[in-house]
Amino acid sequence: MRRVLFTCLIVPLAILSGCSSNTVKTTQVVPVMQEQAAIPEAELLDVGIHLFDPGLEDANDDDQVVFPEIRKAESRFIPYHLMQTLQSSAAWGAVRVIPNSQNNVDVTVKGQILQSDGEQLRIVVHVMDATGNEWYEKEYEGLASKYAYTKRRNSAVPNEPFQSLYNQIANDMLRYRRENFASADLQKIRTIAELRFAQSFSPAAFGGHLKETSKGEYEITRLPAEGDPMLDRIRQIRERDYLFVDTLQDYYGGFVKDMDQPYQEWRGQSYNEVIALRELKRDARNRTIMGIAALIGGIAAAGGDHGSTRAAGTVAVAGGAYMIKSGFDKRAESEMHVEALQELGDSLEAAIEPQVIELEDRTITLSGTVENQYEQWRELLREIYQVDTGMQ
Repeated sequence: MRRVLFTCLIVPLAILSGCSSNTVKTTQVVPVMQEQAAIPEAELLDVGIHLFDPGLEDANDDDQVVFPEIRKAESRFIPYHLMQTLQSSAAWGAVRVIPNSQNNVDVTVKGQILQSDGEQLRIVVHVMDATGNEWYEKEYEGLASKYAYTKRRNSAVPNEPFQSLYNQIANDMLRYRRENFASADLQKIRTIAELRFAQSFSPAAFGGHLKETSKGEYEITRLPAEGDPMLDRIRQIRERDYLFVDTLQDYYGGFVKDMDQPYQEWRGQSYNEVIALRELKRDARNRTIMGIAALIGGIAAAGGDHGSTRAAGTVAVAGGAYMIKSGFDKRAESEMHVEALQELGDSLEAAIEPQVIELEDRTITLSGTVENQYEQWRELLREIYQVDTGMQ
């Protein structure tokens, strides 16, 4: 009897011994590398950050903490914070969040959200320049401290739990630029970006200045004459385009500002729910394992010859059945946490309504149609260019 009871107890405990879990209690923030030397204007690369892919199509169907409303909001929130981080490095020219249809920028950053639940943020970032040269593609991961979502003592102090992740991206971009480009290379990137913009407005006039290689990279075949009036008009058009994109920064900034408080609250609660969900699943699994082990041992003991052994086996069977039921109850409780996360996502979506911005000659509503609005703006610029030059 003792041997049977010992088996009933020791098997579950042995199984449980390898089922511990850890929570990140602290995080070390990687500082942003600063550019100390002054960069000549001709070598100062502008950076355009596309709105991130929310990653909804690639999300695992079993991932119960992916909410489309949250991911779509994060696809704007993350690029904006990355923009602010790159600006703080003093290593670049103008850094902007740009519509995804805008590709004629010195350096373009694209990204996709792989995981974001308050506890962990995983994204993949792809960086390339106007020549078509791909700098790198890399996955970044950040873990939030359990203290990251405590109430801020001073609301004026930024509180981004994953700031270290943004800093790592900024540092990697700066290192790549320093290690791979000489002065002439940087100037070439800027020239090709301008010529690609010119080509998009007037292929007839500027199509012969660039050629695209079989690798999808651009090379300069000839340069426009300095003082070319058509190039001067293109530069004026490009400045107008920059003004429009700068106006979009106000929209993105307002969006992030309005989103910040409910989003931080959602992430804080999501962090707690994710931790609780994992603990509940672990607890439910362990309870079920212990219950099954107890049932097996109890059934074996109940079939014994000794009366006391059979009695102990009956008790073990009853206890095992209770533990299995307890495990199922824990699973049901975990489903309640998932529903709580869904409600939080719905409340965040309601708190981030689209905004309206005023331009010089029109009012534009920016909701999910920024790309369409930008395309309309580019068509207007083409009309202006054609009128100015008489070209069709």
